[in-house]
Amino acid sequence: MATPALYADSHPLPAKQLEALGRQLFHEPALSASGKQSCASCHSPAHAYGPADGKPAQFGGVDGQQQGNRAVPSLRYLQNVPPFSEHFRDNDGNDSEDAGPTGGFTWDGRAASLHEQASLPLLSANEMANRSPEQVIAQLQASPSASAFAALFGRDIFQDKQAAFRKLVLALEVFQQSPAEFYPYSSKYDAWLRGQATLSKLELRGLQVFNDPTKGNCAACHLSQRQPDGSFPAFSDFGLIALGVPRNKALAVNRDPAYFDMGLCGPLRQDMQRDAYCGLFRTPSLRNVASRKVFFHNGVFHDLRQVLEFYASRDSDPAKWYGHGKTGQRFNDLPSPYHGNINQEAPFGGKAGSRAAFNARDIDAMLAFLQTLTDADVLPASR
Repeated sequence: MATPALYADSHPLPAKQLEALGRQLFHEPALSASGKQSCASCHSPAHAYGPADGKPAQFGGVDGQQQGNRAVPSLRYLQNVPPFSEHFRDNDGNDSEDAGPTGGFTWDGRAASLHEQASLPLLSANEMANRSPEQVIAQLQASPSASAFAALFGRDIFQDKQAAFRKLVLALEVFQQSPAEFYPYSSKYDAWLRGQATLSKLELRGLQVFNDPTKGNCAACHLSQRQPDGSFPAFSDFGLIALGVPRNKALAVNRDPAYFDMGLCGPLRQDMQRDAYCGLFRTPSLRNVASRKVFFHNGVFHDLRQVLEFYASRDSDPAKWYGHGKTGQRFNDLPSPYHGNINQEAPFGGKAGSRAAFNARDIDAMLAFLQTLTDADVLPASR
């Protein structure tokens, strides 16, 4: 694919040089306050640029002992994420339909671009934990990557640390738009779409259940078909939605019973504090989902089968997910005034004691299908 016009038109440096520097900086631990954590520490190239382990959240901070608040997402297949909009209209033949809050980067969509997203971990207290852009650049200047940085941006680049920080983030941003690294489309499903592979009967049945609006209904948010312009699916509409996943007691922030991560309406995002937005998180791509070991924004699940079981029986068997009695309040990771925001479309919406939306055989089939979304270079979850 061609270099994004933004850089071809506005930056005189060759994109390949920026990409190479960005790759080096992505693996540079000197960018963290601890000197031990790089971007790749949490976004492993061998794991679709997501976490290599099943920790609900990764650890960072100045001593490397501060747990994050959210599960680390994959950085792959973000090239088509639109800027955040409260009233998004997709170019899908039904442009008049308001899809609601959509887009933006991170779980709550608060980063407007890959450029902004790339800067957030550098200055987050429980991630790379730098106090300021100046600190980041001072550490970069003393690092093994300093010479490559100065060779591309000029020997005087470190004299203006704000400008140097912008160049640093630019290099990371350009690297994260490398097709080979971040959107290779090398899965079995992509080969099938090209007519170069055959899906098994079980995989095809899984795709059918995945798409079926009366069963999985997954494709309502995780688009599975080619787009009208012929592009391959990202397996996300990038919308923000409330799913009511159970509270994760393994997160340090959740030791405070008064703390709730409510996504779009806060606490990390501060500009959308509206009741109707509480509990909404951005829909991730399902590409490479079978390689992951941690799921949902709070990392509460560690097994993909369990994720599908939750979708099938969240409402029909709430005790399985939230417990019994007073301690088993449904949707226990969102204050009750906002429970009306939680999605009730299929496969949700059943009554307690009713039949699950789909059965174990359907889950087996969907698991087989989801395996076909793993890129060729990605390690399986079992490893």
